[in-house]
Amino acid sequence: MNQKITQCPVCSSNKIIRTISTQDYFLTNETFDILTCSECSFAMTYPIPEPSDLPKYYQSENYLSHTAAKKGAINSLYQILRNINLKRKYKLVSKYKSNGQILDIGCGTGELLNYFSNKNWQVQGIEPNLEARNFAIKQYKLEIFPEEKLPNLTAKKFDIITMWHVLEHVPDFNLRLSQIKKLLKPNGTIFIAVPNINSPDAKYYGKYWAALDVPRHLHHFSSKSIKEVAKRNELNLVEMVPMKMDAYYVSLLSEKYLQNKLIFFRAIYQGLKSNFLASKTNNYSSMIFVLKT
Repeated sequence: MNQKITQCPVCSSNKIIRTISTQDYFLTNETFDILTCSECSFAMTYPIPEPSDLPKYYQSENYLSHTAAKKGAINSLYQILRNINLKRKYKLVSKYKSNGQILDIGCGTGELLNYFSNKNWQVQGIEPNLEARNFAIKQYKLEIFPEEKLPNLTAKKFDIITMWHVLEHVPDFNLRLSQIKKLLKPNGTIFIAVPNINSPDAKYYGKYWAALDVPRHLHHFSSKSIKEVAKRNELNLVEMVPMKMDAYYVSLLSEKYLQNKLIFFRAIYQGLKSNFLASKTNNYSSMIFVLKT
């Protein structure tokens, strides 16, 4: 691990300060810092793992977006919330396009694309994890490609491109946005969902906030920094949509990391509290940002 960070990749400011020292509570217990730009509020994990080392931080059967496993209470809750979110995501996308070609980047085991396929959309996906990719191909007969194939997809092909909790994992998110702009049809729409580091639950849990998820999450966005990212990449932010259910799931994991008792009751309370406070500012635990060129 190296790469000293001296400049913000969002606003180019050199006013970078350490704001949190935390751990990889999910897997390795290694220690990482969160560095924050005091100009645009964009935050970064430090030190950044070498690209060759990143895969080891995902090598767990409990990394739920890469598995279809349903064992355990938290896994079962994840599956329930995922199914609820599939319908909500479909409804949101349908506001902008009722049918067409959709590309889901970081599609995991393919549930979203399968849902859209069953609604007569033409679907393709990008998934770097081999096991998840093979599951999606075999289980749902989907067309899923490894990440390195993204630049080779047909230009101006897709009406909709989605990244649901993916951008925070991408080492060079400015390059990624440049790539997907080339794949988008005129008047196409991009949907980006990310955790919100300025949400009430993020502030409450601090270094134990599960959505920090270091070092898998290389970047930590807020509504302010996403607006700056959009501006830098010549994209227009047309809508911000809350993901209210995320507050409960993230609170549950955070309570687990704190090793508290009665974690379900605590998580429900903190999720309710977070959503109530966020309702005053539209500053929820996770947000969907809808972008157009």
